[in-house]
Amino acid sequence: MDYTTTEVAPGIYRIESILGPRPFAQYLLWGERALLVDTGVAETPDEVILPAMRDLGLDPIELDYVLITHADADHFGGNAAVRHAAPRAVICSHAADAAWIGDRARIIRERYGWYADHGPEADYDAATKAWQQAAMAEDVPVDLHLVGGERFRLGPALAVEALHLPGHTAGHLGLWEPASRTAIVTDAVLASGLFDLEGNVIHPPPVFDLAGYEASARALRALAPARLLTAHYAVIEGAAVDEFLAETLSFVGRLREATGNALAGGEAVTLGGLLARLNPELGPFTSMPNELCGMIRAHLQELVAAGEAEDIAGASPPAWRARGGER
Repeated sequence: MDYTTTEVAPGIYRIESILGPRPFAQYLLWGERALLVDTGVAETPDEVILPAMRDLGLDPIELDYVLITHADADHFGGNAAVRHAAPRAVICSHAADAAWIGDRARIIRERYGWYADHGPEADYDAATKAWQQAAMAEDVPVDLHLVGGERFRLGPALAVEALHLPGHTAGHLGLWEPASRTAIVTDAVLASGLFDLEGNVIHPPPVFDLAGYEASARALRALAPARLLTAHYAVIEGAAVDEFLAETLSFVGRLREATGNALAGGEAVTLGGLLARLNPELGPFTSMPNELCGMIRAHLQELVAAGEAEDIAGASPPAWRARGGER
C-alpha cells in the first residue's frame, strides 16, 4: 500500500495512506521517546505504519506509547499487529472507550449494532458490516486508561497533553503540543462531513453527544491552534483552523434545525424516515449515510429531555413526535 510520511511540526510525523474513498492518517511523535497515535485497521500497521517508522529510522520495538484516540475500527483495528511489533509499548485510551477498544464483539454490538434496531433504512449494508468485522484483528486490552489532562514528555522539546474531546465518542482523546500550537484531533471535529479524494463531502459526521461535540469544538477554538491534525482531512493550518471549527458548530445547528422542522407537523417520525428527509438537505451523503442517524438521535434525545418531544411507547421501529404537535 502506498503511503507518505511528512514532518508537519517538529517531532510530529503524519503517516498518510488511503482507506476506501478517503484520506487516512496516523501520527508518530518522536523525540527521546516515541508515541504512535492510532493503529488504523488490521492491515495498516504491516502495510503502512511500521514501514513508515523504519523509513524514519525508528525500530518499532523502541515504541513507548500507543494512544488510541477513540473506539472506531479504523483507529484501533491494528492494535494486535502493533502489539506484536512493539511488545513493550503501553497502549492508552480514554477510560470511557477502553471496553470497546478491547472487545470486538462488544463494539460491534453496542457502537455499530444499534442502528439495526431502527429498521433497515437506518442500518449499515451487509458489505459495511463485513468490513467492520475484518477491520479489527484479535482483541488487545488497553493497558492504561486516561481521562484527559495527562502529559507525555517525549523529549526536551516535545511534550504533549491529552485532551478529552467527547462527542464523536464518549472517550475521544486528542493531543495538544504547545510549542508548535498543534492539536491532534483525529475525528473529534468533522466540519460538515468527510471528504473523498477529490474533496467532495461523502460521509456524515458520526456524533452521539451533540452538547459534548460542541463543547469539544469550542475548547479547541479557545486553544487557537496554529495547526489541526485529523485522520481524514489534509493538514489544516492558519485561518482555516477556526473556519473548520466554525463549520463543525454550524453543521450541528443545521442538523438541529432540520430535525426540528421535520417534527413540526406533529406526525410520528422514525430514524429511517428522518434520514431519508435530512440526507438530501444536509449532504447528500453516499458513504455510510446511516451514520447521520447518530446526530439525529442525539438531538431527539435532547428534545425529549427538554419536554419538547416524546418517545412513542411500543413503536417498532422506535418513533418520536413533538409534544402537542409543536417543536
